[in-house]
Amino acid sequence: MYEISKIREAIQEVVSEMQNEIKEYNGEIKVGVSQRHVHLSQKDLNTLFGDGYELTVSKYLMGREYASNEFVTLVGPSLKSIEKVRVLGPVRKNTQVEISRTDTFTLKVSPPVRPSGDIKGSAGIVIVGPKGTVYLKEGVIIANRHIHLTPSYAKQHGISDNDYVDVEIEGIKPTRFYDVQVRVRDDFNVEMHIDTDDANSAALRNGARVRIIKK
Repeated sequence: MYEISKIREAIQEVVSEMQNEIKEYNGEIKVGVSQRHVHLSQKDLNTLFGDGYELTVSKYLMGREYASNEFVTLVGPSLKSIEKVRVLGPVRKNTQVEISRTDTFTLKVSPPVRPSGDIKGSAGIVIVGPKGTVYLKEGVIIANRHIHLTPSYAKQHGISDNDYVDVEIEGIKPTRFYDVQVRVRDDFNVEMHIDTDDANSAALRNGARVRIIKK
């Protein structure tokens, strides 16, 4: 004989798991708000901080990437500057500066909106460190809105690397972001990254939840 109470408990557990899966996908991926920051090549790190200098870890962010304890100053063509811009590690092949549109009004630069790493023909800037100065001919971008996914999450929800999706934001300033690039890698967290301008426009904070709308 089946025990009705145990059957009900088992059904409730299955329903609860299904609801959690729906909530995860419909509710549901976390937002990470990116402040202005700099990625440095080893050559430029040596110039700014001294030969053989190594970045020190303040906080790990995702995979091998971390916020360092080192900061630099950005100086634009107008000679106006933004101080205390954090350096992210580890070092990269090419130096890259990521700022918001609002920052461009201070620095008087005109960077394109690009995926990280796509710096050819982008804006230049001067980077000042405690030991030296780098005159960057190109490398300044406004990072495009993008989503990091693990391979398992992407496969589960039928999303592939370099897909473009829409993202719906609920809350006090509901809106939708269109054509958000998806990147899939096994050392990623499931997280959408936006800059401070986008976060402010939609009243989003770190840890807020948004919904992926597949095209």
